[in-house]
Order: sequence, then structure tokens, then C-alpha cells
Amino acid sequence: MQKRLLWARFRTALVLFSTAAAAATFSTAALAAFPDKPVKIVVPFAPGGGTDLVARTMGIAMGQELGQPIIIDNKPGAGTIIGTDAVAKAPPDGYTLVMATVAHVVNPSIQSKLPYDHEKAFAPVMLVGVSPNVLVVRAESPLKSVQDVVNAAKANPGKLSFASQGAGTSAHLAGELFRNLTKTNITHIPYRGAGPAMNDLMGGQVDVMFATAAAVGTFIENGKLRALAVTTATRSPAHALAKVPTIAESGVPGYVADSWYGLYAPAGTPADVVARLNAAARKAVQTEAFRKRVEGEGLVINAGSPADFDKYAKGEEARWRKVVKENNITNE
Repeated sequence: MQKRLLWARFRTALVLFSTAAAAATFSTAALAAFPDKPVKIVVPFAPGGGTDLVARTMGIAMGQELGQPIIIDNKPGAGTIIGTDAVAKAPPDGYTLVMATVAHVVNPSIQSKLPYDHEKAFAPVMLVGVSPNVLVVRAESPLKSVQDVVNAAKANPGKLSFASQGAGTSAHLAGELFRNLTKTNITHIPYRGAGPAMNDLMGGQVDVMFATAAAVGTFIENGKLRALAVTTATRSPAHALAKVPTIAESGVPGYVADSWYGLYAPAGTPADVVARLNAAARKAVQTEAFRKRVEGEGLVINAGSPADFDKYAKGEEARWRKVVKENNITNE
């Protein structure tokens, strides 16, 4: 009887061991096979803006590291919700990612309802980096400083307009915070990306714009746009922005509104696939080509772990939730 009992326990242990070994083999095989087709990064903005630039530049090196092409899929609209929702509902296999911005953590505070569960729909992959927004005007604008903007806005309430790359984006929040702290009435004009917004700014359809440094750096250098101030707490190290003051030092004390970029995959993506994507992304942002393209426009590269990004994003969500509530910021 005792021998039969020992034999039964041995067989049970053997089955459990075999199952675990098979699972480990499957996981290793799945990781070895990933990716076996192109990987798509959804950019929830129109082409031509800072997020698009970061994703495309990063995608080239990341694709080389993964051995598969990285396809950039622009899905603008609804303050990044259209593109973000597409990724939330994509298969959790690592082949569909989203290049998120601060809008990703702000939308839950300013939207009454989202088509996805913000807290459960995504798996963090990597925080790419942090950069300033820039308050810019067209080259021939009579507005030469932050104080000029404030004076013009107070002289004609509601007449002055500011563009952003979409409702709920870092640029929109930067403008709303500016409007509240300066107690001015400036009309917000949201676009489906920085590209269309800049076109209208340079064409004179809007007066000023809050935009990411990556989106406007080249236009500042070639003289098509003039930078009045950066939104960070300290001046930017970027060449095009080195002499540009902060909004805080320009007469709006306490003003800070950073911008950032980060990769998410759908929730449920296998941990080993997320790790593979993280490793490829980290190598991509450390290449000379990527650094040369984005650091000159104000992006401070981060390239940490998925856990690091998750912690950072949750901190950002809490910070902006407080700002949104205190300043009555909406998605209008």
C-alpha cells in the first residue's frame, strides 16, 4: 500500500515537472520567434509633429534591433483616444504598440468616459524621454515676449487664440495652465496633430502655439517660428532653445508643464515579449542617430524599465489630476 502511494506521488510530481518544463520551453520558443512579422507603433496624432518624429526616428533603430520593420500608423483624433483605443483593443502579442504622451494619463481626468479601462488596458514598455513644450509664434508676429502675449490677451479677451496638437495633450494643458495663472481669456484651438497646427500658425489662422520642442525645433532654427518661452522649470539644453527663457522667469511664477513620450503594449502581452521590446527600445534610443535627432530638440532620454515607466506615469497622472481639478481644465 505504501509503495503504491509513493508511486502515485512520484507520477504526480513527474507530470507537474513535465508540464512546467513544457511551459518553459513554449515560452522560450515564443520569445525566440518574436517578432516574426512587422511591429506597428500607433501614433495618436497626425504626421509631422513631435510624437510622430520620435516614433519614426526610434522605429528605424528598433526595427534593426528586432530584425523586423517598424510600421508607424498615424491614428489622430479625440485627444489621442482614437489611436489609443485601437491599441487597447489589439491582440496582446507585442505586435501593436502606442507612442503615448502626457495625454494618456490626463484623459481620465478631463474625459467623462473613455472607451477603454485606463488602469487595466495597457502594459508599460518604456519611457522614452522628457522634453519641454515651447510657446511659439510665427516669425512676423508682433508678439515678442510672454508679457506681450499676456497684454494682448487682457486688452482683447477671447480674441487671442492658441493652438495645440489636440485636446488633453501636454500642449493643451500647457496653454490652459498659462491661461489660468495669467488670468487671461485665450481661445484654445485644438488640432489633430502638431503638423496641421503649425501650418495654421505660420499661415496666421492662430496667434500662438504651445508645442513640443521636437515638433518646432527645426522651424525655430530656420527662422519660420520664434520661441518666446519654454514650459519647463529650467531652460532647455537644446541648441535651438538655449537662449529661450522659461515661462516662470518671464513673469508667470510657479509655471511648469513638461512633455514626455512612452511606449505601451496592450495589457496581457507576455512579460518576455515586453522585455524584448524594452531591450530593443533601449538600444534604439541610445543610438547616435536617435540622440542626434532628438536631443538637439530638447528631449532628455530616459530608457528605463517597464516598472520605472509605470511608476513615472502614475505620478504624472496624480500630478495632473490635481492641476486639472484646481484650474477647472476641460477637454473643450
